[in-house]
Amino acid sequence: MNFSDFQFDSRLMDGIEAMQYKEATPVQEQVIPQILDGRDVIACAQTGTGKTAAFLLPVIHRIITNRNNEDRIKAMVIVPTRELAVQISQQMEGFGYFTPVSSLAIYGGGTGEVYAAEKKALKSGVDLLVCTPGRMISHLNLGYADFSGLDFLILDEADRMLDMGFHDDIMKIISFLPKNRQSLLFSATMPPKIRELSRKILRKPVEINIGLSTPPEQIGQEAYMVYQDQKLPVIQWLVQDSRMRSILIFSDTKSGVKQLAKELKRSQQSVEEIHSDLAQPVREEVMNRFKARKTRILVATDVISRGIDVEDIDMVINYDVPHDAEDYVHRIGRTARAGAHGKACTLITPSDQDKFASIENLLGNPVEKKLLPGEMGKTPDYQPRQQKSTRPAKKRYHRQSNKRRAGRSYGQGKHR
Repeated sequence: MNFSDFQFDSRLMDGIEAMQYKEATPVQEQVIPQILDGRDVIACAQTGTGKTAAFLLPVIHRIITNRNNEDRIKAMVIVPTRELAVQISQQMEGFGYFTPVSSLAIYGGGTGEVYAAEKKALKSGVDLLVCTPGRMISHLNLGYADFSGLDFLILDEADRMLDMGFHDDIMKIISFLPKNRQSLLFSATMPPKIRELSRKILRKPVEINIGLSTPPEQIGQEAYMVYQDQKLPVIQWLVQDSRMRSILIFSDTKSGVKQLAKELKRSQQSVEEIHSDLAQPVREEVMNRFKARKTRILVATDVISRGIDVEDIDMVINYDVPHDAEDYVHRIGRTARAGAHGKACTLITPSDQDKFASIENLLGNPVEKKLLPGEMGKTPDYQPRQQKSTRPAKKRYHRQSNKRRAGRSYGQGKHR
């Protein structure tokens, strides 16, 4: 289906063409007509499916076609992280470039001048806001934001916002909004807590389920069985591959990210780190250098696993096994973008094996278990139903079998 089939306003179509969007994705084909018809929507769709355009385009179109001279806030997109707020804001700028629709991203970590600019926009009115819950609550508590004329509410990555403890903040924000509005909820998963939230904020919604996306075939997935003290040497060995010009490494915790980045710098690697301890301007600078390939290796927490569009990443490494399939798919989906080929490696310790196995089973395919070079030492067998929390004595070491055993993977800590 071509975007011209939606009969968008010509000025919006100019932006779509400038962004080189041509064929609609499945989620866009199903979601856009419902939004144009004014229906509330609950959609299960993951990063990489095109869901941002699925809600931005019809909302921009309806703001244009229903436009009046009122200076008011017409649409609000609530997201879990600053990075995603920036990402959506950038897409909004592209799509809306030729339209009269104004937009603003509101998130924490900025200067006092930034906060003042946000306050001014909230008082004078802006067509579309993209915000994180905490920052918006900060403004609402001061009493100058008027949402009485709001027409559209969008919750993006709702499951992640609930996992991060934002339920009460979301409900408080919604208490300031008019009941007569169109609400859209997007989530990568549909657990009971999302169902409960949808019942509170949606009116007779259309439900759209794109399903769990599996990693693209262009991603060469592999895993290495390791003991904890082998992780760093294995990482240093993996990044020696000169063909991998851009590498993203995920660790569960901020402390893990800091330590790994420090060790790689000692090895004279071009490496930077990104996590929630960094001020927002610093995080943006780090991301920009990585996107421009001025930095070869980026070590990060899951703060950037979703919603961040960085092209041409050659390899993604899971230093820690993610906790579930969704996190795994989000992480390794940072490579092999736009049909390119990429590589994804996961390091699995004995205590991670059950976790990796259960996720791999959910995805329906085993990940190939690769052998390490002999100088790395002996490695554990893949025996996910016989977890061992400590490394066995040397006399019990044995090399990993060449046989491929059914495996699984993933993991992501909550220390972001």
